[in-house]
Amino acid sequence: MSDWKPKRFWTTATATECDGGFTVLLDDRGVRTPAKSSLTVPTIALAEAIAAEWDAQIETVDPVTMPLTRGANAAIDKVRTQHAEVAALLSEYGDSDLLCYRAAGPDALIARQAAHWDPILEWAAESLDVRLAVGEGVMHVAQNPDALARLRAEVESFDEFSLAAAHDLISISGSLVLALAVTRKAITVDHAWMVSRIDEHWQIEQWGEDDEASALELTKRAAFMDAARFYELSRR
Repeated sequence: MSDWKPKRFWTTATATECDGGFTVLLDDRGVRTPAKSSLTVPTIALAEAIAAEWDAQIETVDPVTMPLTRGANAAIDKVRTQHAEVAALLSEYGDSDLLCYRAAGPDALIARQAAHWDPILEWAAESLDVRLAVGEGVMHVAQNPDALARLRAEVESFDEFSLAAAHDLISISGSLVLALAVTRKAITVDHAWMVSRIDEHWQIEQWGEDDEASALELTKRAAFMDAARFYELSRR
């Protein structure tokens, strides 16, 4: 039964206005989340993109091909009811942000990290009033409590849809600062992905590609891009 997928039963998926926002109709039936809530999203753009995912299903429904639908389900069924807990979990990344942990060598890798990561940390200092300390190696780098409090406030300010998107942006990249830079349009999502993979790409340059690792990176990159798109589409 684990391979069972529901069959397509509708002719057309359309986005429409509803109480509290916008939803998707499958013919005349409103889409519901796995928890049976109405799939109500904050913008018509997101509703239209979700409707396109449903229209793209052929004979059976494959959730793997529907990242925006999955994102809306997560926002409504999980994040909305656990907003404080999710925000607290993601805020913890500020105390172990990828951009703060630098290689001890070789010099070329140290320089590459500095060239790409230092400007983003400087942006955080200027735009968010958050200046994070940088250390060498993997030992914990203590951060200023006030800086961490300001990062936490940024995360707590997200609504459930933004927070659902931020979850993937942060957890996949390992950087809260990088995710905030994407959501504030300080950097592009493509650039964010590239700088989040500096260490991995350095290893590839030294030792060559591994097929399994390359396939995993493609999966992570797709999820990262989907999260950024979900964030943008959900903005009023």
